Amino acid sequence: MKPFAYVRATGVEDACAALASLPGARPLGGGTNLVDLMKLGVEEATTLVDVSRLPLDTVEELPDGSLRVGATVRNSDLAAHPAVRDRYPALSQALLAGASGQLRNVATTGGNLLQRTRCPYFQDLSKPCNKRAPGSGCGAREGVHRDHAVLGHSEQCIATHPSDMAVALAALDARIELYGPAGARDVAADEFHRLPGDHPERDTEIRPDELVTAVVLPPVTAGLPSLYRKARDRASYAFALASVAGVLRIADGVVAHAGLAFGALAHRPWRARTAERALLGAAPTPAAFEHAVDLELSAARPLRDNAYKVPLARGLAVDVLTRLAGM
Repeated sequence: MKPFAYVRATGVEDACAALASLPGARPLGGGTNLVDLMKLGVEEATTLVDVSRLPLDTVEELPDGSLRVGATVRNSDLAAHPAVRDRYPALSQALLAGASGQLRNVATTGGNLLQRTRCPYFQDLSKPCNKRAPGSGCGAREGVHRDHAVLGHSEQCIATHPSDMAVALAALDARIELYGPAGARDVAADEFHRLPGDHPERDTEIRPDELVTAVVLPPVTAGLPSLYRKARDRASYAFALASVAGVLRIADGVVAHAGLAFGALAHRPWRARTAERALLGAAPTPAAFEHAVDLELSAARPLRDNAYKVPLARGLAVDVLTRLAGM
């Protein structure tokens, strides 16, 4: 056991000050990912800053119709919240598709966003991994990569992001609220996570001394038909091989709003902007859905053993859009 210090934060500012002043400090929410990585030796936190008792555990309806979800709201509570189930069903479905009931009872909204890849090369200290040890190489490229990225990957990293929740947030146009010594700011959910490029060790746009304080779901997608579908090796407690979150509004016989995001295909939830642009103004037909999805997935660059992900994701996306259109 490697020794580490423990600090219980009394406020958001207190937590950020601790993260800024203590080298190697990490925020601790539910601990369902961080603690596992510490046991493996992947994370070497010198101090755990416990943020689980901060007053960030509520779901609040804002005057403009937005829904603000505190960072320490548990995944199970968020999935069961009446406003989420009624107005943003894809988010509830995505949360319930993740992990197990026991883990959802502990895992937090902020922690879900900040969880790290489940790539086995990242988790195994005996293997090369640029995400864990920059410059060491990517063992997965020529190794076992059945579950790895087909979109947006680089020579440095082909890992995928494991969150189900983040995929739904991207499709629903959510925003992530952050707080640090420089004050408050927010980032679009579909821009919060990064593509690997030459710096795969940087998972997100969060700064080392910042906290995720909330997720805000906007009024523009509230109440619209939305859906999340996930393909995996077994029916529960398994990460996605491919997943899709979609939201659709049809007016006057054409698509007036489309939000589409893929999971398990890239280093971050993949917002399907090309498909969305192709759908706007189009009649909601199977042919239109297939055309839009094919345009998006034409950018895929599958590796030796994961080309199956492209038709799998295509089928899920077309099915989601077809269901949302009531066909």
